Amino acid sequence: MDNPMSLEGRVIIITGAAQGIGRGVATKAASLGAKLALIDINGDGAQETAKRLGDDIDVYAGSVADAGFIQDTVESVVAKHGIIHGLFNNAGIIRTAMIHKMSLADWQAVIDVNLTGVFHCLQAVGRHMIERANDDNNEPSRIVNVSSIAGRRGTIGQINYGAAKSGVLGITMSAAREWARYGICVNSVCFGAVETPMTEVIRGPKFIDRTLASIPMGRIAEPDEVAGPCCFLLSDIASYITGQHLNIDGGSQIGF
Repeated sequence: MDNPMSLEGRVIIITGAAQGIGRGVATKAASLGAKLALIDINGDGAQETAKRLGDDIDVYAGSVADAGFIQDTVESVVAKHGIIHGLFNNAGIIRTAMIHKMSLADWQAVIDVNLTGVFHCLQAVGRHMIERANDDNNEPSRIVNVSSIAGRRGTIGQINYGAAKSGVLGITMSAAREWARYGICVNSVCFGAVETPMTEVIRGPKFIDRTLASIPMGRIAEPDEVAGPCCFLLSDIASYITGQHLNIDGGSQIGF
């Protein structure tokens, strides 16, 4: 029986692929047959991800906040493969401080990567997908942006992160409306607590009880178990889903 979530032969760019969720999605996508281009400012980490997954995986070391680097990377991927089918728009950083103590530098650093970086990647890949659509190419086009439940309900000590992730929801809906006519599906995923280096603070002794109390399933997610829903949105099964925000949070955001 064919795998309905197969990504066989699909060319997918994954940002923030050096660790955590990016590495988890890369692993799952590779197992489903995708050809991957991995982007991360941590080039060594991205290379380690590539080594775990086999041959013919390209690594591009640089920042998603650098529009020129992203455009050059997209052009390189297209030059090699002739096409890009999907983007998992995941790269992000955190800089924590209470609102009244947050420096402008820490505010801007997170906005540059988590919001403007998402825009750079979406724009560059979207331009390619639109060009393909105008050439009457019926290949699938899928973009999955990474938001967070912090972007839906706010967060303490990370106003920059919450603002950026809320902005990603707006980017997703706007791009979905503009690009539906080209057959480009744009969705977002909103993670809760996932066991990654970025969530060490909320998983530490000081906050673990509070963290678990907010999760009806009563546990922290592993990167590999949140990777499946992300790959679902990159697959043919999600061909009639666009402009949506999928909570992957153990029930933290149950509601209408």
